Amino acid sequence: MRAGGNGYGTAPSARVLGEPASPSRPAGSAGKRPPRHATPKACLRPDAGASLPPGSGAALICGIEVRRLQTHSPRHAASPVWTPAGASETSPIWGVARRAGRTQDLGGRGVDAGSAAKATGRGALAPLANPTFRSFWLATLASSFGGLIQAVGAAWTMTSISGSADMVALVQASTTLPIMLFSLASGAIADTFNRRSVMLAAQFGMLAVSVALALAAYWDLLTPWLLLGFTFLIGCGVALNNPSWQASIGEIVPREDLPAAVALNSVGFNLSRSVGPAIGGAIVAAAGAAAAFAVNALSYLAIIAALLRWRTVPGSGRLPPESLGAAMGAGLRYVAMSPHLARVLLRAFLFGLSTIAVLALLPLVARNLVDGGALTYGLLLGAFGLGAVGGAFAAARLRAWLSSEALVRLAFAAFAVCAAVAGVSTSALLTAAALALGGASWVLALSLFNVTVQLSTPRWVVGRSLSLYQTAVFGGMALGSWLWGLVAEGHGSEVALLAAAAAMLAGGLVGLAVPLPSRTELDLTPLDRWREPPLPPDLRPRSGPVAIEIEYRIREADLPAFLDVMIDRQRIRRRDGARHWTLLRDLEDAELWTESYQTATWVEYVRHNLRTTMADAEIGERLRALHVGTELPRVRRRIVRQIRWLHTEPPPPGAYDLH
Repeated sequence: MRAGGNGYGTAPSARVLGEPASPSRPAGSAGKRPPRHATPKACLRPDAGASLPPGSGAALICGIEVRRLQTHSPRHAASPVWTPAGASETSPIWGVARRAGRTQDLGGRGVDAGSAAKATGRGALAPLANPTFRSFWLATLASSFGGLIQAVGAAWTMTSISGSADMVALVQASTTLPIMLFSLASGAIADTFNRRSVMLAAQFGMLAVSVALALAAYWDLLTPWLLLGFTFLIGCGVALNNPSWQASIGEIVPREDLPAAVALNSVGFNLSRSVGPAIGGAIVAAAGAAAAFAVNALSYLAIIAALLRWRTVPGSGRLPPESLGAAMGAGLRYVAMSPHLARVLLRAFLFGLSTIAVLALLPLVARNLVDGGALTYGLLLGAFGLGAVGGAFAAARLRAWLSSEALVRLAFAAFAVCAAVAGVSTSALLTAAALALGGASWVLALSLFNVTVQLSTPRWVVGRSLSLYQTAVFGGMALGSWLWGLVAEGHGSEVALLAAAAAMLAGGLVGLAVPLPSRTELDLTPLDRWREPPLPPDLRPRSGPVAIEIEYRIREADLPAFLDVMIDRQRIRRRDGARHWTLLRDLEDAELWTESYQTATWVEYVRHNLRTTMADAEIGERLRALHVGTELPRVRRRIVRQIRWLHTEPPPPGAYDLH
């Protein structure tokens, strides 16, 4: 089969399963499908056929021997899943695929992240048994200590060189703003380049900036805007590092350990938060801000050493990497076409926007409301960190008891209590208790958002999805730091914190209209059934655009079901890179329907098909069940011709290339 084999833009037709598929397999291959007529819709029930001998664990369904599989969740115990006895381990049959002894429902259904963790029976510390993860966790813990010591030094230095409340709040904003601005590009870099190299570049960059900041503080050269500039550059390093690191977690630990690994990252950061700020306050009080900045510079060496020891496995992708612009566009498109991810990003933005008020205004709370100094500020941050550690350890149990939406609403409400108490309390002890509650709420919500994004995203775009999640969270934080700083400047920190508490309650109520997805455990491994047709001599990988047409024959009675499936089909096509998607009905043959779409180049067409996941396979199965006849839907691949080549001579090689 050769696309565009005649040199004039049309290709011989091919017959595939509702999608450009692999060439015909040899007779008797393990993955060969039964004929179309052997699987009518009436046969899609376990009770539709005669039983085989007792104890065989199999049955006859419409003449096909099937085996009963163990279901992967207790909720499926009353609904047995069946698969043909000759099916391969990865072939989706009627919307169900069996992989490695486990059955996964492919209809977009799954279980909460917390329920999945509970079902596996693995402990919260299981990822630490992995030596690579353990090495990174310890190194990140040391680096987090340094980062929080630096944060205390920067915030307290700003209170010394500027009495403006909004300038104090901008210290927090200058750290989070780069993540909002550059996180998407960083996510595209994480999905395109070697993640270890990206993280090393980020760590060395932050080391250099931290050394320069320490020297400027030591020589008494810091001004408010220079301090903000240094913290902004450190934030740029964080923005570059974070998508690569978070995307790497899924490669270091098994998928079932991912929720625990994300929670352990929160535990590590908040362990350092519980002690680091107090140490930072003591260092600033005893030796000045320059010493705090120097300690932070030294802390980068631990994670640099861990990265230098880590040996990654080279990627096996056979396609050239996407350009940065194309990769960023693909990430935006994927999230926009994934309603569940869009909901998570909106709720994460609202959480960051409202809750950052407490951390951004905490230096003013320590100085003005509880009448303390740098040490008091560090101790209050430590209380927040201790609460976050407790929240991280309680996260798995709470996720097992509560739905994702209920847990996020609880976090919003608890943080509102924290902000209100911090705004009215003059007792350092009471404020510390409220901050502990806020810290627990903080880690519960953010770890849930993070895990939901990772479990809802295939590996090819996980870095970009995480970067957009970070853009939402830290964009909300940056905007909130500036907004609540302005309110505090005009009306006082007490009013600002009470207003933020009201905003948090409103953020929880948004869940009534935009609830979080409750089921996120999808099988996002590549379907890996599509095989690239050979290119004819006059076409090259960059030739395009490529136009695809897939023909279906649909009975009039099945039209509502067919059009319903096509809604999902359109979303998935566009999400994975297709453009100009249309659905056509033949005016002379009412049963003939044509799905049409384009890709920019042949490479993008290949990339589009390789992005199909096991969770997407149900769409093809549903279309095949609706398709009439014994033949599979017919696919035609064409090259869109440029008008200047409309003549009798075949075009020269490369004539269709996009430059």
